[in-house]
Amino acid sequence: MGRLSVNLCGIELDNPVIPASGTFGYGYEFAEIYDINILGTFSFKGTTKDPRFGNPTPRIAECTSGMINAVGLQNPGVEKVISEELPRLKKCFNKPVMANVSGFSVPDYAYTCEKLDKEEQVGWLEVNVSCPNVHGGGMSFGTDPKAAAEVVKAVKAVTTKPVIVKLSPNVTDIVAIAKACEDAGADGISLINTMLGMRIDLKTKKPVIANKMGGFSGPAIFPVAVRMVYQVASAVKVPVVGMGGVATAEDVVEMMLAGATAVEVGAANLVDPCACRDIIADLPRVMDKYGIKSLSEIIGAARTSR
Repeated sequence: MGRLSVNLCGIELDNPVIPASGTFGYGYEFAEIYDINILGTFSFKGTTKDPRFGNPTPRIAECTSGMINAVGLQNPGVEKVISEELPRLKKCFNKPVMANVSGFSVPDYAYTCEKLDKEEQVGWLEVNVSCPNVHGGGMSFGTDPKAAAEVVKAVKAVTTKPVIVKLSPNVTDIVAIAKACEDAGADGISLINTMLGMRIDLKTKKPVIANKMGGFSGPAIFPVAVRMVYQVASAVKVPVVGMGGVATAEDVVEMMLAGATAVEVGAANLVDPCACRDIIADLPRVMDKYGIKSLSEIIGAARTSR
């Protein structure tokens, strides 16, 4: 293993940096800008059983130190992801990729995961029970431990690859939900998804986003994400993937100290398409600055330093 490498659910990553789902498409757009094989991996756009057009526009609102989005899981559906998107991706990315999956019922999740589990290039299934931008699904599963566990059990029954459950911060007790997912068989936990936010236009006196509310992301939520990663990593034995406002190499190190094995970068990709490339390039400098020999050695170090 190199200085930057980590092991996520039995799969070796060259580094812990992972572009988050919904901010990196299916990868090939970014491959026109830089060699995306430098990434640890990436989580591709959230996929559902059936095609989705998404929410009505406007879908985006700017905020201080962040943004609100309510895209609504727009995607071509799992069949076309398998037949069209993955073959295009394979031409520019030669590592296992993380498949992000959403659903509107337990059978939806199971169907989509079973399909993607059979794809050679898929290394992990990131099961999103935390999307705040859709009605009748997504976050409704992630706010109740029993409902989240039911999704995990159904997915694990039809898959062989590691299942990482993506949790919502919009809950009272995220540890209880994480532990319920672990008990149900989850191989890892990823958090946090966006927080629920809203903007109002002073001129029209109406919500900026057609959906009224959406997912708040960006640097403003980073301290909340670090706190929740710390809490969950302290409570579960499976690996944790940390995300939420990560924008620098220092942020990656801080997330790992809190307990993250790998770190996803979301909104920063929308601000700067080269964000992940630059974070990876800067990690050795930050490691040297803080006397870190290997990233794998600092995972959860903040929990044992006092």
